Amino acid sequence: MKKIGLIGGMSFESTLTYYRLLNEKINARLGGLHSAKIMLESVEFDEIARYQRQNEWDKAAVILNQCARNLAACGADFILLCTNTMHKVYPAVQHGVAIPLIHIAHGTINALHTANMTKVGLLGTRYTMEQDFYRDELIRAGIEVMVPAADDRELINHVIFNELCVGKIEQSSKAQFLRIAQRLAGDGAQGMILGCTEIGLLLTAHDTDIPLFDTTLLHIDEAVRLALA
Repeated sequence: MKKIGLIGGMSFESTLTYYRLLNEKINARLGGLHSAKIMLESVEFDEIARYQRQNEWDKAAVILNQCARNLAACGADFILLCTNTMHKVYPAVQHGVAIPLIHIAHGTINALHTANMTKVGLLGTRYTMEQDFYRDELIRAGIEVMVPAADDRELINHVIFNELCVGKIEQSSKAQFLRIAQRLAGDGAQGMILGCTEIGLLLTAHDTDIPLFDTTLLHIDEAVRLALA
């Protein structure tokens, strides 16, 4: 079994999901007392979030690159960056690290292609929804991307950072997310990308008939495949 390196803490809530599901899925595949081989570098998220707000992405990238180097030096075979937003600095995190950093968008793109999706809504932090670093990955794969209106983007961002990242699950927020998803679907989105690793704490496939593509779950599935290859 290959050793999985995780760069987590962005937030600790979604990192818990990565750790739990990686182990559960490995155990489901192998049975018995089997579990995943995992190494974790967990950052102090307040520092990363501050660099995001101040548009000092290069400073955040230095921290994450050092995490990647530490994981490689300690024997990880590949790395997952357990956040969508910080894939903005994906090339800088990978720089000088010999083992692969598995991009979170690629498993989602494969799932969208399998489902014959060509036009989807994207929910995430305002950085993910408004900037090009994530959407361009989808567009290059032939997938049209829709994002919510500006006021809805602000609402989603607020819920992510002020509720989900600290473990608050509010039914009123779920209702708002479902309203936004329905609006995008009404405008032509065939499915919805949960493009923040915390959104799956709030929304699941049981909540709506709209096909949901949870980037966290798809990232985890890709890691399990690679670990057992």
